Amino acid sequence: MANLRAKGKSTIVWILMGLMVLGLGGFGVTSFSGGSTAVGRVGETRVTADEYARALRGEMMAITRQTGRPLSMAEAQAMGLPQAVQANLFTAAALAEQARVMGVSVGDERVAQTILAADAFRGPNGRFDRAAYAEVLRRERLTEAEFEAAIRLDEARLLLQRAVAGGVVAPEPMVEQTARWILETRDFSWRELTEADLPAPIAEPDEATLEAWHAANADRFTAPERRVISYAWVTPQMLAPEVELDEAALRAAYDQNIAEFQQPERRLLSRLIFGSQEQAAEAAAAIEAGEQSFEGLVLQRGLTLDDVDLGAVTQDELGAAGAEVFAAPGNQVVGPVQTDLGWALFSVNAILDPVDVPFEEAREGLRAEAALSRAARLIQDRAAEFEDMLAGGATIEDLAAETEMEAGRIEWHRDLGAPEDSIAGYADFRERAESITERDFPELFELADGGVYTLRLDEVIPPALIPFAEARADVLADWRQAELQRQLLELAQNLQVAALADAVLEPMRALQPTPDGSATLPAEGASDASGGASEAPGDAWISETQMLRNSWLPTLPQAAIQTAFALDEPGEVEIVDVGDRVILVRLDAVADADLSSTDGQAVRERVAARIGQSLQDDIFDYYARYVQRQHRIEVNQAAINAINTQVQ
Repeated sequence: MANLRAKGKSTIVWILMGLMVLGLGGFGVTSFSGGSTAVGRVGETRVTADEYARALRGEMMAITRQTGRPLSMAEAQAMGLPQAVQANLFTAAALAEQARVMGVSVGDERVAQTILAADAFRGPNGRFDRAAYAEVLRRERLTEAEFEAAIRLDEARLLLQRAVAGGVVAPEPMVEQTARWILETRDFSWRELTEADLPAPIAEPDEATLEAWHAANADRFTAPERRVISYAWVTPQMLAPEVELDEAALRAAYDQNIAEFQQPERRLLSRLIFGSQEQAAEAAAAIEAGEQSFEGLVLQRGLTLDDVDLGAVTQDELGAAGAEVFAAPGNQVVGPVQTDLGWALFSVNAILDPVDVPFEEAREGLRAEAALSRAARLIQDRAAEFEDMLAGGATIEDLAAETEMEAGRIEWHRDLGAPEDSIAGYADFRERAESITERDFPELFELADGGVYTLRLDEVIPPALIPFAEARADVLADWRQAELQRQLLELAQNLQVAALADAVLEPMRALQPTPDGSATLPAEGASDASGGASEAPGDAWISETQMLRNSWLPTLPQAAIQTAFALDEPGEVEIVDVGDRVILVRLDAVADADLSSTDGQAVRERVAARIGQSLQDDIFDYYARYVQRQHRIEVNQAAINAINTQVQ
């Protein structure tokens, strides 16, 4: 009977396990690690769950490194990241399927060359390292066979890509026109108009004018929504002056951070490993003779300076090589030196002197730091008590009266400027102040520096028009700025017309008739018909020469330079209104680009490369879409959903 009962239980367990596996199979899962279930296929080429999970995790990690914080799956889905990863994988699968159908493939030799050339698999000596290769594949949960098959597919796709778009080059007229557009230079003059240029001062407005301006521009004089918030808070800075620290505690803090106060001599080093002593000696001789540099040897290996950088190291950390390396002066190459990894050359980039700060000198700094640390621990120890008081019905005022927390009140709004030492200077408080409602129960929250706070919304003051009497000074300043801008624009229009007229009449003025009927140029400083000296043209203008489209001037807004390149003929004048400035821009000359110069040829080559690459990308994109239409695409959405649930 006991056996029967045991066997019955075992049978039931196996039935339940089988049902569970079948149920999970319906979601496209064959193992708890993602398995090898296909999330889809293009023709006979599968996109496996592992490929999708690996690609999705990789994209999420890339965004995490950029933003400095973990990216959740919910955020990734909101960004459309899973869909983008799926699109890339199915496009690659479609190209792989097309290569398979066409019989395009690569041999083992090409696969081996690709793997041997990969930087990720190189060891300290700059060569392929079998152990590094195995470790990378282990971390990525790939077998060698799977990885090499993926390399073979990638190489086949590259062959297909080169065949489709490899011969596409940028059209010569397009390259030349674009390069000339980039390198074209212009000479122009500009003149900024200010209040001093007005023929008369701006008249003071009467009260009726200001009141009308206040009413017509009510949005400029409306107070934002304000939130009256009561709060209680305590920070380590508040408690630090009251924290008592004995000499033993300061000495313990000194000993705990001894590496900051006592450090031996360190050197910033770079190390390049060689296969033998002879190779290292030949490299050292070439460096000493000036035929080669240490950096050049690094680049010849296919490495970067970061790959050979050791950072700041001590003599003991170098082991047997330490004595010789630390005996050399700075900015020199030392070696060959025998190391645990083989013969090497060391580049001494800098020498960091020893650090020796006695306890007596470090005491004051230690006291301030230790006091803050002790105060932060005290706050964390008391946090549970603060939370219990709030849960028991204590108000913010009760907390301030019975604990170390300090109470305050603030009328908060989004544009409120606050010093960093006030509670409004903390980002966490600002976020909660914006989202809190009158129904929220006071809770205890942490601040970035180890402090804690709680807050309560007392009142929401809706946006309201500030009464004219209170806003009069702002209304006057706003009206005056608008009136100044209006008069400056009007003056600019008059000067624009005058400048255009001068540009037309100047050639006629340049030729003055003489008694014998001939024409001569007027002498410099000659008087005009009214008897006064004529003003030299352009006296009030500032000239800029040989300006490119992307040139930058600290005294001129970029809009003015863009305006100069929008003008067609020399002598044209345009007004640039940038809100609080009015500037006249006059085109003086246009200089065509010299594509035969060194800079011109370099720009032309870069333009040709950019346009050619863009055309190749477009053509290959069209081809990839064509391939996807030619082959049947199947998507296992249940498997995709299961992977999305597992990836975090």
